[in-house]
Amino acid sequence: MRWQAFLEAVQERGAYRSAREAERASRVVLALLGAHVVGEERNELAAKLPETFALILLNPLQAAEPLSSERFVRAAAAWIDGATEQTAAWDTSAVLSVAGDAAGEELLERLLLQLPPGYDLLFGHPGGG
Repeated sequence: MRWQAFLEAVQERGAYRSAREAERASRVVLALLGAHVVGEERNELAAKLPETFALILLNPLQAAEPLSSERFVRAAAAWIDGATEQTAAWDTSAVLSVAGDAAGEELLERLLLQLPPGYDLLFGHPGGG
């Protein structure tokens, strides 16, 4: 997926006023996600993202343990300036749903198998994984 198309999709889903807001949320959420998915699935997802976001996914923030979906949202809130848990949940879903669309159904299913329960909702894919 191209940079412009990815950001436009995130901006639309997140109802952001600017591409800059969409980019900020994308950087944080993908850095957190990169710490939670590993191996071939992470590499395959990175190959489907714009190069800058692929590098962020492949060089993630470090996680000591897998975060539940609720803790993932809280972590995003801590990294996004001015975010609350509610706005971070919105940010996370906007970014992950676009990333999930870029991944495609089969890869998304494999990614969800690596993640704790609840991430299917963040990816806009209820009942997946």
